[in-house]
Amino acid sequence: MAKLESKIPSGPLADKWSSYKSGALKLVNPANKRKYEVIVVGAGLAGASAAATLAELGYKVKCFVFHDTPRRAHSIAAQGGINAAKNYQNDGDSVHRLYYDTIKGGDYRAREANVHRLAEVSVNIIDQCVAQGVPFAREYGGLLANRSFGGAQVSRTFYARGQTGQQLLLGAYSALMKEAGRGAVSVHPFEEMCDLVVVDGQAKGIITRNLVSGEIQRWSADAVILATGGYGNVFNLSTYARGSNATAIWRAYKRGACFANPCFTQIHPTCIPVSGDYQSKLTLMSESLRNDGRIWVPKNAADCDKNPNDIPEDARDYYLERIYPSFGNLAPRDVSSRAAMRMCDEGRGVGPGKRGVYLDFADAIQRLTEDGVRERYGNLFDIYHEITNENAYKQPMRIYPAVHYTMGGLWVDYNLMSNVPGLFVLGEANFSDHGANRLGASALMQGLADGYFVIPYTIGDYLATQKPGSRPKIDRSEFAQAEENVRGINNRLLGINGRETVASFHKRLGHIMWENCGMARTKASLEKALKLIPELRAEFWQNVKVPGTGATLNQSLENASRVADYMELGELLCRDALTREESCGGHFREEYQYPDGECKRDDDNFGHVAAWEYQGDDKTPVRNVEALNYEFTKMSVRSYK
Repeated sequence: MAKLESKIPSGPLADKWSSYKSGALKLVNPANKRKYEVIVVGAGLAGASAAATLAELGYKVKCFVFHDTPRRAHSIAAQGGINAAKNYQNDGDSVHRLYYDTIKGGDYRAREANVHRLAEVSVNIIDQCVAQGVPFAREYGGLLANRSFGGAQVSRTFYARGQTGQQLLLGAYSALMKEAGRGAVSVHPFEEMCDLVVVDGQAKGIITRNLVSGEIQRWSADAVILATGGYGNVFNLSTYARGSNATAIWRAYKRGACFANPCFTQIHPTCIPVSGDYQSKLTLMSESLRNDGRIWVPKNAADCDKNPNDIPEDARDYYLERIYPSFGNLAPRDVSSRAAMRMCDEGRGVGPGKRGVYLDFADAIQRLTEDGVRERYGNLFDIYHEITNENAYKQPMRIYPAVHYTMGGLWVDYNLMSNVPGLFVLGEANFSDHGANRLGASALMQGLADGYFVIPYTIGDYLATQKPGSRPKIDRSEFAQAEENVRGINNRLLGINGRETVASFHKRLGHIMWENCGMARTKASLEKALKLIPELRAEFWQNVKVPGTGATLNQSLENASRVADYMELGELLCRDALTREESCGGHFREEYQYPDGECKRDDDNFGHVAAWEYQGDDKTPVRNVEALNYEFTKMSVRSYK
């Protein structure tokens, strides 16, 4: 079984990180840093910030991105903002309050030490980004502005209209390209990681396929960092970019890295509803809209087909304000999503298919004027109009929950190193900071915290144990075996010559996942999924159609490889959900709920991380456990009422 050592430092919670980085971590002297090479896979916020910062420290860095430029990383899609405990609004915020909101928001399924570190370094992130020129919104007097997000009663979210992720990524990208310009980083676009190379039990390289030429190459390094995002596209329809995939972390899992809490997937309550079978993805309306928009459904099902502007105030149910008066429309994402589902299950949903609720800005426009609302959210209203051809200034938006983020990921210790020595995992690709549910505006915070302020310290602790210049040559047998594995997968896919498209199989998998392991899960539905997915996978390997060859641009091949991984990952996700016999955060088992429909946790039996260890194809993985010891915060019933 895998050895899971969290390496959480001893001492008071507020002092752990500062004491650890100032005294306990081993160091690499500046002259030796030039002798180490680090591979960074991914160039979104976590990857770009890590590559830039490590290069500034003196390490040689190779950064791989499957896009034509790091600027296309999915981090650009983040709209609403980034959290930081600066208390600029003087409304009572603090590092401790951000820590507590995050721990509570994750339904007490995250490590205390990791979350507190995240809250601590959040204050530095904003200063870093301002220095890079990120155009955060400002108050009239010039101070940085803040707004609120779900799960908090303070305003701690910094933002750049509805394009915060893009602006932050441009800052990280500029830092990355500055280092590339001086030769400290070599950026490799159009390269997709297809396998991890493990030498003598340690991660020492990767195998990539160039998505334009089809060339498969070997790359060696002293350490490997994965910053490749989440796996939400296993559901097919999601708010992820279509290119976002799980291949890098899944292939690392099959090389020995444990996959932690795969069932912890986030459903975002503020997405544009599905409108037809033709869709390839869903679009998010930023959670920031819930600052001023009010969410409601008709009180009577008979009113659901009426024009919302014709439904009088006393016939509307502002259900979040009614059920969760302390947080109202800013209840956390998992809570708000399930509430929307309940309203629709009661027959009070609106729009085509009756799977939608209203997000209404009439009160905000009356209070702020239409120009005032446009100043805050104008580009989001433009996106909504572009997709629906509806004017949200004149009638309410229609929204419904959709897959948006994954809290699970590869298991990492406090240093962000997996159980495979030398393999580090940052951002959404790891499991570490959000527990069973992520609070809004915390994804950007974690990505930049990991890249700018954590990994530059912790990777040195590992590299100091490696002899400078000792990285293996790419002619070793481990590299040859990994390359042959990649070629074997590709050749097998190309040789099937079936009748059904890759997209069709992906859609069928997504339907199984959403219907049986989506917002609500049951023992019966999960057992059904665990029967259907292997059957679908067997059919996939017999009947998928992958035209062309591997020695050129071939998007069917690259997508088929990713969907093949999703088939396996989807099964692990359902297995994890079946084994976790409780409800917590985004994992809602209908058998485990209170009479009012809220999650019923089982801290005695499931107050732990489940880290799955690969045992081989068609073999049941081993479920390892890391206990979550809450020394400083009491696990309590999570309530937003």
